[in-house]
Amino acid sequence: MELQEGRQRPIELLRYTGLFAWLCASIPLFLMPFWYESLLGMNQYVTWWVLHLVFGLTYWNQVRTLPVRSSLSHRLVTVSVLTICALGVSMMAETSLGGILLLIVAGLLPWMLPSAPALGWLIIQNILLVAVINNIPDITFSDAATAGGIFLGISLFAYMSGVVSLRQHIARDALRKVNSELRATQALLADNTRIAERVRIARELHDLVGHHLTALTLNLEVATHMVDGKALDHVQQAHSLAKLLLADVREVVSDMRVDDKVDLAAALRTLVSGVPEPQIHLDLPSELAMTDPQRAQVLLRCAQEMITNSVRHARAKNLWISLVHDVDGVALTARDDGRGVGSVKVGNGLQGMTERLRQLGGELKIETSPGAGFSLRAWVPVEGIR
Repeated sequence: MELQEGRQRPIELLRYTGLFAWLCASIPLFLMPFWYESLLGMNQYVTWWVLHLVFGLTYWNQVRTLPVRSSLSHRLVTVSVLTICALGVSMMAETSLGGILLLIVAGLLPWMLPSAPALGWLIIQNILLVAVINNIPDITFSDAATAGGIFLGISLFAYMSGVVSLRQHIARDALRKVNSELRATQALLADNTRIAERVRIARELHDLVGHHLTALTLNLEVATHMVDGKALDHVQQAHSLAKLLLADVREVVSDMRVDDKVDLAAALRTLVSGVPEPQIHLDLPSELAMTDPQRAQVLLRCAQEMITNSVRHARAKNLWISLVHDVDGVALTARDDGRGVGSVKVGNGLQGMTERLRQLGGELKIETSPGAGFSLRAWVPVEGIR
C-alpha cells in the first residue's frame, strides 16, 4: 500500500498498521467454526464476533479524524469502548487475544489523552487483562501475570511509537505553517525591494535627467532669440525635442511612482497554503487587491494572528477569511466555528494587532459569544497614515 508523503504520513502509518493488527486478531474467528462446538458455546462465539466488530468500527471511525478535535469526554468514551471490547474478546475467546487489541489502543492513546492519563490508562488496562486471563480455566496467576507483563512491555513500545508519530505530525505542521509565513513575507519583501528600486530610479531620473533637460530647454529658449535664418530653425527644433523629452521623462517618473502597490490577496493565498488546521476558506476579490506595502504587511500579520488564535484558543475546525477593498479602505475579516467566549481577554496578540492598525489610522473589531465562534475585523484606510 502506497502511503502519501507529507504531513499525512504519520497518521496513515498509525491508521493502517492498527487496521492490519485488528485483521490479524480476527483470524481465529474465521477458524473457530471448525472447532467451536468443542471449545466455545455459540453465544460466546457470537459475542466475540460482535465485540471484535465494534472494536474495529470504533477504531476506524476515530483514526479517520486524527488529530482528535472532540471533547475530552468523547475521547474517554471512545477509549473506554475500545478497552472494554478488547477485554471482552479475551473473556469470550478464553485466550489472551484481547492483548493484541490493547496494543492498538496503546498506539492510539497519545492522540486521545494527555501523557499522564494515557500512561495511567495503559497500566490499568493491562492489569485488567491479567485479571481476565487469570479467570480462564487452567490458567494460573503466574501465567496470567507473565502474559500481562509481556503485553505491558509491548504496549509501552506501541505507546511511545504513537508519541513519536504525534510529535512528528505536530512538527511537520508547524514547519509547514512557518514555511508558508516565510514565503508570504518573502513575497512582500520582494515587492518592497522592487518598489524601493523603482522609487530610487524615479528620483534619479527626476533629479538628474530632469534637471539637466530643464536647463537645456531654458538655454535653447535663450538661443532662439540670439540666432536667425537656418540656424534658428535647427535651434527651435532642438528646443521642441528637449521639451518633448522632458515631458516623457516626467511621465515615466509619474508612472513609476504610481506602480508602488502590492497584491495582498496573493500574499494571503501563500500564507494559508501551508496551514493544515483549521480548514481555511478564502473569500478574496476577483481583481487584484492592491495596497501599499506597509498596509499589506500589517494586514498579513493580522491574518497570521487570526489563524494562530483559531488553532490555540478557539479549537476551530473551519476559518473563513475575507478581504474587501473599496474606496475607503481595506478590510480583513476572519470568522471561525470555535467555541467562542463570553468576554474577551486581550492578550499580546490582539494588543499587537490593535497597535499596528492604529498606527495606520485603522481599527480592530471583535465579536464573540459562547458557542458562536470568534470574529475579527481589521480595517485600514486607503489614504493617509496617522
